[in-house]
This record gives sequence, C-alpha cells and structure tokens, in this order.
Amino acid sequence: MHHADITGWGKCLPPAVLSNDDLTTFMETSDEWITSRTGIKERRICHCNFSDMALVAARRALAAADLDPLDLDLILLGSLTNDSLCPNTASLIADALGARNAAALDINSACTGFLYGLHIGTNLIRTGAHKKVLVIGGEFISHYMNWSRRDVAVLFGDACGAVVLEA
Repeated sequence: MHHADITGWGKCLPPAVLSNDDLTTFMETSDEWITSRTGIKERRICHCNFSDMALVAARRALAAADLDPLDLDLILLGSLTNDSLCPNTASLIADALGARNAAALDINSACTGFLYGLHIGTNLIRTGAHKKVLVIGGEFISHYMNWSRRDVAVLFGDACGAVVLEA
C-alpha cells in the first residue's frame, strides 16, 4: 500500500480587506460585538471569479512541489461557490493549468470540501489508482452573502488553498 505525501502547497488571499469597522458602516454591529463572539477582525473579499483564486493557489502549490501540470492525474476541488455547475470548475482549472492528463471533479461540501478532497485524494493514492493529485479548497462566499444578516455576514470571507499529494 502506498502513502500520500503533501509535496507542495499554495494559497490565494484576495487583497481587498473588509474589516469589522467596515461592516459597521452598513449593518448594525460593532467591532467589539464581532470580536467577542468570533475572534474575527477582518475577512478578505474577492473581486474576480472563484476559479481565478483557485488557479493562483493551484499554480503556487504546483510550483512549490516542482511539478508540471501534465504530471497530475487528478484534480479535486472542494467548494460550494464554484463558477458554474457545468462545466465543473475543477475542469476549468485543469484546462487553465494545461493539466490535460488529469481527471477533474468538484466536491460540493461547503466547509468540509477540502477535507473530503484530501481524504479522497489520499485514499486514491493509497490504493495505487493515482500518483499525483491536486486538492483545492476555497470559497467565494461574499458573492452570495446576504449582507443584512449580521449573524452570518460577519463570519465569512473569500480565499483559496491548494496542496499537491504524491505517492
């Protein structure tokens, strides 16, 4: 039985910051209220497509692993806020990377999507079915957020991370 190693990782943190003080300008809340309940001081907001963030994280992970996209056999993308249902966003990422030898699938499991991707990728490597797997996780929640809901809006931001798993 093979084991899976994380050989590279990457992230994309959008540059736009939405602080707790920023939230007070359009909703009834305060920095103290948010921080005391969540510990959150700021969140990131993406002004591009979700796949743009995922692509940055993926390229950084591949560079850290010193891996050519053509060497990938599988791309797993865990997110609930993908660019589209069809084609799946993982396929868009594979195409943009030039990973034409990789199968690509989305895992629509919200907060646990990346963990499920890591679990699936690790087990496919352990069985010998795959050797090089790119796992991406992230959300573009600001695009769908109901900003009038203080109980939810203060919790979420946008970001993406990726790891390369290898046998």
